[in-house]
Amino acid sequence: MHDDDATPDLIQEPRRWRDKGWTAQVIKNEDDEGWAVAMYLDGHAEPALVGPWTMGRDKKNPKPLDSSAFNTLVKTASEVIERHEQQLRAQLHKSLYVAQDGAWLKVNLDIVPSEDEPYAVLSAEDAAGTRLAEVRVAANYKLSKAAAEDWVAGGFQRPR
Repeated sequence: MHDDDATPDLIQEPRRWRDKGWTAQVIKNEDDEGWAVAMYLDGHAEPALVGPWTMGRDKKNPKPLDSSAFNTLVKTASEVIERHEQQLRAQLHKSLYVAQDGAWLKVNLDIVPSEDEPYAVLSAEDAAGTRLAEVRVAANYKLSKAAAEDWVAGGFQRPR
């Protein structure tokens, strides 16, 4: 149903529209009598967005895709992908601040996902953003204020 061409051709059909790196495909809704539209980002097998699609005037067939609808679908699907990426970044990066000798240090935990050997990097920066320390820790390391304070107080030694 979806090609992985490096430079896909422009398609502007009533039920399939391809442009701007996206493909919209109007499909029969399996749950009821209606129709749905699936938005695929070129190179991806799974749709980024699936949503209901409007019935045509005959109340049996779907409304044909057009430029305006396609542009709206591209915008919506792009926003879905952006929110997903933001959520993933938030899951893989944590930061907090701790005091050391009257100055604030930013302590970061960055998880590096890997199927073989996931790990995390624990780092500390001063107020100017200068990296003071960096150690590799287990991917399941729990960064808390107490853990960060202990790490800083212990001279940035690898946590146990």
